[in-house]
Amino acid sequence: MTAAPVSRYPVPSLAEMPDDIRARIEKVQEKSGFIPNVFLMLAYRPEEFRAFMAYHDTLMDKPGGLTKAEREMIVVAVSSYNQCQYCVVAHGAILRIRAKDPLIADQVAANFRKADVTPKQRAMLEFALKITREANVVDEADSAALRDMGFSDDDIWDIAAIAAFFGMSNRMANFTALRPNAEFYAMGRG
Repeated sequence: MTAAPVSRYPVPSLAEMPDDIRARIEKVQEKSGFIPNVFLMLAYRPEEFRAFMAYHDTLMDKPGGLTKAEREMIVVAVSSYNQCQYCVVAHGAILRIRAKDPLIADQVAANFRKADVTPKQRAMLEFALKITREANVVDEADSAALRDMGFSDDDIWDIAAIAAFFGMSNRMANFTALRPNAEFYAMGRG
């Protein structure tokens, strides 16, 4: 049995990649023990790889009012709505690790409204899904409701930006038929 392709687009070998991209991928491989397929898929277009990763890191790794686990919750909820298998599986693994909870990712992916999240987190996820489904009707009342829950204006921007960014990411992953790495499935469960 042959392994399924990473995506429907060609994946360059590590040796063919620009030095900066290869170095980043090797660093991730060293830390996690494998290369997430999204890195390989994006390496097909190096300039887009760099831009994607720069914005991803800016949104997901910065300090702020949202925890890293909450940022991943947004990704999992949005990706579930967009039926992005890769992002639900990969970011579900990251969520389990960051939340130190083996159940949370499956709960959020299946139905965040019934997940073991706080009322504040539920409001955050409702807003992220509104950005995903119908950003055209978002108005000041949405921000006011989130402020009432304790979110700052910068937190609200981050929720919207993460939802919007992963909407794009989900569409590219679906378009390219990006497959989740098998390693993601077990991460954070034991």
